[in-house]
Amino acid sequence: MASNSMSSSESGTWTAKQNKDFEVALSVFDKNTPDRWHNVAKAVGGKTAEEVKRHYEILVEDVKHIESGQVPYPKYRTTRGRN
Repeated sequence: MASNSMSSSESGTWTAKQNKDFEVALSVFDKNTPDRWHNVAKAVGGKTAEEVKRHYEILVEDVKHIESGQVPYPKYRTTRGRN
């Protein structure tokens, strides 16, 4: 039976630093790298190979939705420049 306690890595929470480390690691360890997800997880810290692989799969799906136009552009507030 699984433990009731859940660490931040198990809960799916990613810090800004972990996300940045994840991005850098993806650029270092490409799809042809042996043990890619283990290497990425080690570079990120606090995540398992399965967690970083799932994070990547979610990222790929998000990019597909954005590129297909399924995600609307945010409505940015415009400011008028001062003369």
